[in-house]
Amino acid sequence: MFQEINDPANYRAALYIRLSKEDESVGPSQSVTNQRSILDEFVEKHHLQVYDTYVDDGWSGTNFDRPAFRRMIDDIEAKKVNMVITKDLSRLGRDYIMTGHYMERYFPEHRVRYISLLDGIDTGVDSSANDITPFRAIMNDMYAKDISKKIKSVKRDKQRKGEFIGGKPVYGYKMHPTEKNRIVIDEEAAPTVRRIFSMALEGISCRKIAAALNEEGVPAPSVYCGWDAGHKGPYAGQWSSERISEMLRNETYIGSMVQGRQVKISYKSKKCLHQDRENWVVVPHTHAPLVDEETFRKVGLLVSSRRHTRCRTYDFLLKGLIFCHECGYPLAVLNRPNARGEDVLYFVCRTYQRFTKSGVCTTHYIKEKMVTDAVVAKVREICTDRLNSQVFLAMAEEAVEETVLENEITAEMAVLQEKITELTKNLDRMYTDRLSGLLPEADFRRIFTQLKDQRGRLGERLQKLEQEQKYPVSQRDRALELTRRYRETACTGRELLVSLIQRIELTENREVLIQFRFAEPKKTDAITNGVCYASLPVAQLEPGNSLQ
Repeated sequence: MFQEINDPANYRAALYIRLSKEDESVGPSQSVTNQRSILDEFVEKHHLQVYDTYVDDGWSGTNFDRPAFRRMIDDIEAKKVNMVITKDLSRLGRDYIMTGHYMERYFPEHRVRYISLLDGIDTGVDSSANDITPFRAIMNDMYAKDISKKIKSVKRDKQRKGEFIGGKPVYGYKMHPTEKNRIVIDEEAAPTVRRIFSMALEGISCRKIAAALNEEGVPAPSVYCGWDAGHKGPYAGQWSSERISEMLRNETYIGSMVQGRQVKISYKSKKCLHQDRENWVVVPHTHAPLVDEETFRKVGLLVSSRRHTRCRTYDFLLKGLIFCHECGYPLAVLNRPNARGEDVLYFVCRTYQRFTKSGVCTTHYIKEKMVTDAVVAKVREICTDRLNSQVFLAMAEEAVEETVLENEITAEMAVLQEKITELTKNLDRMYTDRLSGLLPEADFRRIFTQLKDQRGRLGERLQKLEQEQKYPVSQRDRALELTRRYRETACTGRELLVSLIQRIELTENREVLIQFRFAEPKKTDAITNGVCYASLPVAQLEPGNSLQ
């Protein structure tokens, strides 16, 4: 089994040992201790000088980017090693292409003698065992491929059962302390997730949400979870609009286990490809949700409505909803001061703006406020027609009875208490920074006063809610208040507009076409097949204003 070495003094041997998780299930014969024992016995018998022993414990043979293996290669490059010994060929690797590269090309080019004890392979002598080495490498590769298929099948089965098989759960969740493959709510990060959805529901853009979290010093998911970012750029560890957008679309937050969004190219490569939505494995109701499904749906509509928007400089109510009727492209927004020097937003066709001289489209130039007022008026009209006052009041009473104001007050009190606690922590950190000399006295007093006043206002609101909880309002009064508040504010918020409107188009004659998400019955000639037409007067440009 062991080869004869006539000139042992000329060699500086590297003993290479590798053990993967798959090999552990084979039995004790593959253990690190067993491999080391066989290699030590061989070098002792042949009086070889061992330069170092290289051990990769827990590394797959299909991956040659192993720490100990790379260290051995570096020592070969530095001419510190000229002999490599392994227990068998599979310890060197299971990828027959890379194994052949090292045996047939790399080792000979660097004058390194390779010995595989159990396979009888020795590149330093002419042996028939060396001739069948490629076939051994292929068999080892096939073994790795077979193991990979079995592991992938087991993982896929766990995914279909709704078991979590990832490394770390999404931000807002953590692994169950006792049950394997289950996730639970991370109470420390959960308030931030709920706040992000709440801000998005208010119509705040992903960019502004990220900016607010960064200003407040809220740790980003990578920082919070302690992920190694690798190359650290100037924005490493910061919240980004992309991260916020991804979170707002992640169904994990409504209690569904979402896995299989990426798939590895092959068992030999670390590169992953993004899967289409229909190939994901989504199992509903596997864990406690952080947000309700209705909130998630509305937020999804709000985020989707912005996908047609290019300019992020100006925020306006119809952002992402309004398009040119003639060319179909989203309308751009320009800021043009009026005669009094006040900033006024105007809609303009983006195609005309880019290709003015080509005559592809027309200007469509009109005040943003005029179009917005017309759309809001039409939506308010439809809501008034559809929601009879008495019927709406009955619906409000039913809603109040179902949700119970007590729950709303309790939820708001919890949010206020959370904000007060966070402000108290910030004040404590500021005081510590002041004592350590990191924060100047003037800055300390200014910021301390601001935070203290803010905490005081929140405390007053909390006390007011506590009083309301002690002396509850009647159900009818709550329903009347809910009805009044809805009629006054619903039509002026993006949440309702995005929920009702699919698309708005502006014609070159300054006519507004609104396509709703529901079938509108034909009441007037202005409404046809769910599309209502609202005529607007031609925009009168004020003196000193033009497209130029």
